[in-house]
Amino acid sequence: MEEIERIEQAVKSRQRKRYDRFIGIGQAAEQFITGQVLPKQKKYGDVVEVWEQVLPEELSKHCKIVDVSGGSLSVKVDSPSHKYELRLCSPVILKELQKECPRAKLTKIKLL
Repeated sequence: MEEIERIEQAVKSRQRKRYDRFIGIGQAAEQFITGQVLPKQKKYGDVVEVWEQVLPEELSKHCKIVDVSGGSLSVKVDSPSHKYELRLCSPVILKELQKECPRAKLTKIKLL
């Protein structure tokens, strides 16, 4: 009898421990935001602001930042002519981004 009670107790204990690992969706979202999103936003948020200030207005209508990672700023451009125009002015834009956003450690602008 003791053996059965000990086994039942062990099973109940394991079940409780397993359920303790689960967290609510709100708590999971909060952990994701504070652990993943906010640090990246602090590091790269200025890049978007400076990009919008430096980029010529006509060109900004046709370009969108899609990623900032590994020292590369990836930009989606909606037409070949605007892509060419952005390619011409990207060295100047990159220098300005490097000066204004040193934490981002940008080394290139990748046009998509």
